[in-house]
Amino acid sequence: MKVCNQIKVKNRLGLHARPAGLIIKLLEKSASTVSFTYRDNTVDARSIMGLLTLGASRNAMITVEVDGEDAHETMLRLIEVFERQFGEERAHAG
Repeated sequence: MKVCNQIKVKNRLGLHARPAGLIIKLLEKSASTVSFTYRDNTVDARSIMGLLTLGASRNAMITVEVDGEDAHETMLRLIEVFERQFGEERAHAG
């Protein structure tokens, strides 16, 4: 099963090392293949270097493609972590 979605980067600092690490940790539990595309660059979402080379800043729209038996569940988890801004906004709020 393959699912594709556009996800907005909402956290202030964009897709930097900490969010990339959280994405990789989240994907450890997934059997699906996951790729992120930003502008004309498509990378394996399990690669920290790949994620960092996207250069996706705040408000960037990333195309997320998930292919595998748990694609729907994996996509929902990715959407949730992006929506929660990787937990960063709470850390900067106070």
